[in-house]
Amino acid sequence: MQPCEQARLARRLLDRGYAAPITIKQLSHEVALSPFHLIRLFRRTYRQTPHQYLIQVRIARAKELLSQSDRSITEICADVGFESLGSFSALFRKSTGISPSAYRRSSQSTRKAAYIPLCICLSHDLPDP
Repeated sequence: MQPCEQARLARRLLDRGYAAPITIKQLSHEVALSPFHLIRLFRRTYRQTPHQYLIQVRIARAKELLSQSDRSITEICADVGFESLGSFSALFRKSTGISPSAYRRSSQSTRKAAYIPLCICLSHDLPDP
């Protein structure tokens, strides 16, 4: 297996298993590299460590769930693989600039305010939403 293939495999494994706890030792075993070599290869390929990528994937999924569901923030935190609500909230704020609850409020109000039914658009010659 080529080094780039190993980095891609590691990324696919993180994409699929983001909700479960995963260690660099487990990930490196799956792609047949030492943990340190995997970190260096992944960073060289994707400009971030596997852990940074995993956090990014989890935050992206949390953003989807916050804007599209009424599940509690604690449930979403667990659903996307965070073990601590405190670390989830801190990492979410660091990534987005706002708390998970503020993100939910802003995304839901934006979604509601931006929706215009197609029949209204057609009756007023507005572009499709």
